[in-house]
Amino acid sequence: MILQRNAQWGNLHAATKPRNLDMSRKKPENLSFEEALSELESLVDRLEQGDISLEESLKSFERGIALTRNCQQALAKAEQKVSILSDKTLEAEPETFEVDAKD
Repeated sequence: MILQRNAQWGNLHAATKPRNLDMSRKKPENLSFEEALSELESLVDRLEQGDISLEESLKSFERGIALTRNCQQALAKAEQKVSILSDKTLEAEPETFEVDAKD
């Protein structure tokens, strides 16, 4: 356990370590949807606890925004694929679409 002294109040508290340390080193665009969502949930939990510094809160918020955008893009791609696959137009020609390696 790491103890840090709160400069303003002079008391000690346990510092929380990032739960998904291995994922937080990856760029959001290199994470799968599930990994990004899991890390985002962990960040939200840490921010809601309120026991991290303002600077770390801002870094976590910034990371959370990047993860959210990654998740939104993954969902938009999935929605587009579903739309293409469920199109009932008989005259439609088959179309190819690129599949990301992480899908």
